[in-house]
Amino acid sequence: IDSSHTWHIAIGDDVTLAPRVQIYAHDASTKRHLGLTRLGKVAIGDRVFVGASAIILPGVTIGSDVIIGAGSIVTEDIPSGVVAAGNPARILCPLTEFLELRSVEVASMPNFGREYTLRGNITEQRKVEMNDKMKDRFGYVV
Repeated sequence: IDSSHTWHIAIGDDVTLAPRVQIYAHDASTKRHLGLTRLGKVAIGDRVFVGASAIILPGVTIGSDVIIGAGSIVTEDIPSGVVAAGNPARILCPLTEFLELRSVEVASMPNFGREYTLRGNITEQRKVEMNDKMKDRFGYVV
C-alpha cells in the first residue's frame, strides 16, 4: 500500500489482499517534467478479493463483491458484483456466474477440512493424500 499517501486509500470490510498486491495513490511520472506528482484516491469496497501481484493505480474505485485476478493491473473503476482480470483489468463475468461455475466444480472435486491446513497441523501423510487426490485436477480446502 502506497506508504507515502495512505490517507488517499480507503479499504472496506472483509477485503483480502493476496501477497504482493500493490495499491498506489500517486503517480510520480510527471514530477521531473512538471515538478508535480499526480494524486488520486483509491477506494475498495466490501468483500473484495485482490489476487497476488495485482496492481491498483491512482484514482480507481473498486465496488463491493468483486474478485480481481492475480497479476491484474487495475487502471479504471470496477463496478460491484463482477470478476475482473488482465492488463489492463477488464470485466470477465458477473460474480454470480463465476460462483455458480465454482459451486458445480466443488461438487466434483476433492474437498479437504481444517486438518489439511497449516493451522490444523497438517501431517505429512495428509499432504501426500491431498496431492494424490488432486492429481490432474483442482481441490478445495476450508
